[in-house]
Amino acid sequence: MTTRRLMTGLFLCASFLLVIGYLVNDQFSDWNSSIRGEEEEDFYSILHSTREVQASGKSIKSSATLAAIGDILLHDTVYKDAEVENGYNFNPMFAPIKDMLASPDFLIANQESTPAGVELGVSSYPLFNSPKEIVEALQNVGVDAVTTANNHSLDQGEKGLLSAIDYYEKISMPYVGAFKSPEDKERIRTFNVNGIKFALLSYTYGTNGIPVPKGKDYLVNLIDEQNMIREIEKARNMDIDLVVMSLHWGNEYQRFPTEEQERLAKVLTENGVDIIYGHHPHVLQPIQTYKTGDGREAVVIYSLGNFLSGQKDDFKDIGGMVTVQVEKTMNPGGSVISFPSIDFQPTFVYEHQYNNYRIYPLDFANNNGMIGYSEAEMVSHMVNGLPE
Repeated sequence: MTTRRLMTGLFLCASFLLVIGYLVNDQFSDWNSSIRGEEEEDFYSILHSTREVQASGKSIKSSATLAAIGDILLHDTVYKDAEVENGYNFNPMFAPIKDMLASPDFLIANQESTPAGVELGVSSYPLFNSPKEIVEALQNVGVDAVTTANNHSLDQGEKGLLSAIDYYEKISMPYVGAFKSPEDKERIRTFNVNGIKFALLSYTYGTNGIPVPKGKDYLVNLIDEQNMIREIEKARNMDIDLVVMSLHWGNEYQRFPTEEQERLAKVLTENGVDIIYGHHPHVLQPIQTYKTGDGREAVVIYSLGNFLSGQKDDFKDIGGMVTVQVEKTMNPGGSVISFPSIDFQPTFVYEHQYNNYRIYPLDFANNNGMIGYSEAEMVSHMVNGLPE
């Protein structure tokens, strides 16, 4: 009897312990799963969380160099020297300064003599018509756009102008200043260089007395302050950082700007132009910087002289390239454009009895006895030529 009671007691104790063990194990499993779940959730959260970075007070800068060269005005001595068996080759003329022209991020040239091509008969002063190959040569040395509003734009009439435009478009050379249609004129040319966006405009004082065809004012941009201000405003309302303008103005062979040039420069910069590249005098005229009424910096190069032409002596064979460094500083409050440096590299057009035309750095030409003027003299004229 005692043995049976003992066995029954042991059985009941064992069963009780099993039940207690099961309950404790189940509770521990739930607790452990809960802890692990929380840990895994925390770990997952760490892997996928987004850390917010405050940009307040920080600024980002981008920079680009915008450069321009002077008049490309092909007199007969120049294009005859470039004539080859099956056309014209101007590349050798630019070879000595090819590396110089490749240095800026964006390069503008003033194509003064209209390249309507041999189909219309090439010609020199007073009614120029240049071989189309000159445009390809400019493109080969790094020119990114040509300005085409000048006093020779209509030397070959509407037909010549349209022939030149056809070629610009054929080889994908951006042009501005003379246009093929109202729609073409309305399309403001904009460019993005290293994240700095700018509009390029071009105007001329006239067309040497050749009237613009009636009803076709779009063919050439003529200087008219109100029209210019309207186009500047239109450009500034676009997604751009600055406005660059090419101006054909001033007096030929005069080494300093006229009062009218200085007045117009003030009007245009106050109304939104940031850089003016000037042409037409065929000699160098100085650089001037402004602080506009709204706090912007503005740069005016009154004349870049002749870069390639048949003219010589009295500074008409000295040109150069002006390079403006543009810096864009962006912060949470907006962006600011500044010009940390302005560099001028003078050049000289060499020829021997109107043959073997070459464009050399002025320093090289001076050191080799081609010309008496030094690089330092020309740089000083450009940088220090106007009183502040």
